[in-house]
Amino acid sequence: MLIASLAIRDLFRDRFFLICNTAILVGVLVPLLLLFGVKNGVYAALLDEMLADPASLQIDTAGNTTFTEADVAPIRDWPGVAFVTPKVRSQFDYVNVRATEGRRLAAALIIPSGAGDPTLPAGVTLTSDRLVVSAGLARQLNLSEGAPLQLITQAEDRPRQLVLEAQVAYVLPEQALSGRAVLAPFEVLDLIEAFYDAYSLPDHGIEGAKPLEQRVPHYGGVRVYAEHLEQLAGVQARLEEHLGVATLARTREVEGLLGLGRNLTLALGLTAALASVGLGAALGFAFWSDVARKKGVLASISLVGVPGRSLMLFPMVQAAITGLLGLVLSWMGYQVAGRIAQNLFGGGLPDGAALTLITPGQAVGIGVSVMALLLCVSAIAGWSVQRIDPATVLREVT
Repeated sequence: MLIASLAIRDLFRDRFFLICNTAILVGVLVPLLLLFGVKNGVYAALLDEMLADPASLQIDTAGNTTFTEADVAPIRDWPGVAFVTPKVRSQFDYVNVRATEGRRLAAALIIPSGAGDPTLPAGVTLTSDRLVVSAGLARQLNLSEGAPLQLITQAEDRPRQLVLEAQVAYVLPEQALSGRAVLAPFEVLDLIEAFYDAYSLPDHGIEGAKPLEQRVPHYGGVRVYAEHLEQLAGVQARLEEHLGVATLARTREVEGLLGLGRNLTLALGLTAALASVGLGAALGFAFWSDVARKKGVLASISLVGVPGRSLMLFPMVQAAITGLLGLVLSWMGYQVAGRIAQNLFGGGLPDGAALTLITPGQAVGIGVSVMALLLCVSAIAGWSVQRIDPATVLREVT
């Protein structure tokens, strides 16, 4: 296209204009990119640190209240709920654990779990004889994956102990579950509660005062996991209303972090908006003044038969090239500044966390926004080109 070729030749012949506008663009974009990257990096690191602990998504009913399956079943179908399990009464959720080949006993909290529990890593399946243990319990009893263990429960009014043989299916990492704990299917906890309630357990050779067939299951509470941090508060409020009990969750911590993210995004958005207004005004006047300076040349081009609509593209082509060059240099400057910032301040972040982070999608969005801004302000200068009257301009020149 003739007008594009002329605009490119003129831009690189008059390099001072190109250098000045590119410098303006880089001077505004690099600090904004660095601020945006640091906001993303620090917030992502805080978010990842919170999500590394599954308890951040957990909601527990407080106290001991009797629930039935009819109370719990609807919760499983709620939107925003990732996992639901009933709990036994709190006085029955501790057991003694012993490695089958060892003599040491350790008291541990036994926690109901199952498929979908965020605490469990993908691919780990719980059964009544394959259980998951916390890192603290594994360390104290020298347990490893595949090791045999025993869950031992005793009650004052029972003639013998309840001993459940099992195997370690997986040892959780330290940050996944603190203290000494065992993750087991709810059926294991229900069996332990039945033992405490003096029911007969014929499969384990234990005679009781009541036959097991007469036992009606009741739950002492519920443990629920939200799918996402943003859904935690809503699920907790709905759970309290549905069950009529108080619940325990890290809602305040989660809402505080999410609120911080929203405030940072708002502050950065306002900063970017003000910077865009200033950048648009500066480049807009620059393109306008350049067009005014070259009125004679543009009028001559118009006289050789180039229509006004095509002539309007003259400043827009130059703006597009300036924008592309400015974006490339800005990203290079951002990379250099990001590495310097990482070396200076990255030590306070979790291992492997980046201080600055801009995703490819965000990078494309920033590039499109910058190009759109430049084309808009250059279109105003292009509109002034259309208003040039070649005869009047050439008469003034002569």
